[in-house]
Amino acid sequence: MTTTLKILAGNAHLDLARQVADYIGQPLGDVDISRFPDGEIFVKIAENIRGQDIFIFQPTSYPPNENLMELLIMMDAAKRASAARITPVMSFYGYGRQDRKDQPRVPITAKLVANLLVAAGADRVITMDMHAQQIQGFFDIPVDHLFAAPIIVKHLRERDLCGENMVVVSPDPGGLKMAYAYSNMLKSGLAIVGKQRKSPTEVEAINIVGDVEGKDVLIVDDLTTTAGTLCSAANLVKARGARTILAAVTHCLLTDKGIERLKASPIKELITTNTVPPKDWLGFPVTILSVADLLAEAILRVHNNQSVTSLFRI
Repeated sequence: MTTTLKILAGNAHLDLARQVADYIGQPLGDVDISRFPDGEIFVKIAENIRGQDIFIFQPTSYPPNENLMELLIMMDAAKRASAARITPVMSFYGYGRQDRKDQPRVPITAKLVANLLVAAGADRVITMDMHAQQIQGFFDIPVDHLFAAPIIVKHLRERDLCGENMVVVSPDPGGLKMAYAYSNMLKSGLAIVGKQRKSPTEVEAINIVGDVEGKDVLIVDDLTTTAGTLCSAANLVKARGARTILAAVTHCLLTDKGIERLKASPIKELITTNTVPPKDWLGFPVTILSVADLLAEAILRVHNNQSVTSLFRI
């Protein structure tokens, strides 16, 4: 494109936004974000963006409603400032759990958020490890869906955590595709845990398909908040004879209760990324890998109309 690339950022994760901008080699755009006395969000883009290719960096992590509304208002401001193209860069796509109507009288909020983004002026979306890949189909605009797996797998290989002595475990049937991809890249075994959700914060692991006895186990998931699924799966594989248990999660929005669960579980270490702001881990061993370079490369390739496929390779 002949238009100028410009990156704007909301308040959700400024540290990661600055890392992305540094990689690209330009400062973040000048945006004033404030609150009216009643709590309403006010946004003013304090520089000319007419005819420019605008990327708005804003994950919808905690607090999700504040961050989503801030993103929508920034997009509307950019649209009314005559931006040539607007691309929200959502390192974490909130409300992704609610992607189907599995109970009477419940919403499909992942679709609602997609509708809101398009209505606010999105021309395409860049995001990472959606909770369900079919959410891409909720959009009638292009979606560049990136994966953290290459970054995590590279880290695991450097630590020699791969091969026949490792088994990749999916903590629920919905994560089987992700676990299968990890097992292929690590040349490791594969197992899956069947679970029953008792409540939004309580999960019971029922059975496991696959052999984990005497093996090192890597439990992989896209998202954890209360760590109920991770810890329930870890307890089950430990009971089935697993040797060492690690967990790899893309988006780690752990609550204090979740961290306490991890500390009481057989999981020895959590490997995650900085797609959402880090927090105090209360002494639990956590390795945080940066996705800044990956997101920055995606932005550059989208801007220059280049393929992003090579970003999925290790």
